[in-house]
Amino acid sequence: MVLESLVTPMIAERRPFSLCLLGAVYATLGLFLALWVFEEYATLVMIFLTTIAGVPLFYHTVKFEEEKHLVIWEERRLLWEHSKALMFLMMIFIGASLAFAFWYVVLPVEWTTTLFSAQTQTIVSLNQKVTGNVFNFDVLTKIFLNNVKVMIFCVLFSFIYGTGALFILMWNASVIGVALGNFFRVRAAEVAGMVGWEAVKGYLNVAYMSVLRYSIHGTPEILAYVVAGLAGGIISIAIIRHDFGTKNFERIVLDASDLILIAVGILFFAALIEVYVTPLFF
Repeated sequence: MVLESLVTPMIAERRPFSLCLLGAVYATLGLFLALWVFEEYATLVMIFLTTIAGVPLFYHTVKFEEEKHLVIWEERRLLWEHSKALMFLMMIFIGASLAFAFWYVVLPVEWTTTLFSAQTQTIVSLNQKVTGNVFNFDVLTKIFLNNVKVMIFCVLFSFIYGTGALFILMWNASVIGVALGNFFRVRAAEVAGMVGWEAVKGYLNVAYMSVLRYSIHGTPEILAYVVAGLAGGIISIAIIRHDFGTKNFERIVLDASDLILIAVGILFFAALIEVYVTPLFF
């Protein structure tokens, strides 16, 4: 595979920020191939193709992280080692999200309608679920429980399919990309009448505000999904390697349990930010 040969987990750990560009490449290829070959079903085929592009790296990463249990016995150090993988996996997600947002803004409306119809409907549904709540605690509970549900899917998909969580992550990347792009379009209309340097500053400010609007709570939220997906994948690889029932498998389950608990804690923190912090600025 061409894409598989671009980067390995070891290279990714040394240059995690370069993976942002790789995530953008994955998303861009998936988007245009889906539009070209499967236009009628592009909104979901785009996610499948983006996911397929990232499967080799994600699988080798999970396998690489599972093998660390053979040489690292201290749980705290093991979690620190996992953080290196989490960093570059997050960079892939961020790159894909920004690419989806970019193409949502620059492509013709008829194309974006075809490509992002399901994502747009998802955003509308999520907004409707939150609308009408009077008490912030009600909103907090709904957001947190919904995010926990997504996290559970990440664990199950990774456990059953090995790299299944990657599909959920890429789907969320496309949803966030549409939200970013839509926010940019709305705010960009306010600076459309500017010219020269003022226009440049206006559009840069809108782009900055668009990213900030969703990254404040979105970054920890997605990090939790990545952590959960890694936990499920580690257990899946351990079972495939026939470690079930051994002392090493007990350590792997303990490690995965710690990762899931960390993910739940991050999700609660993200929900608090989304309910009580983000509205203060937007």
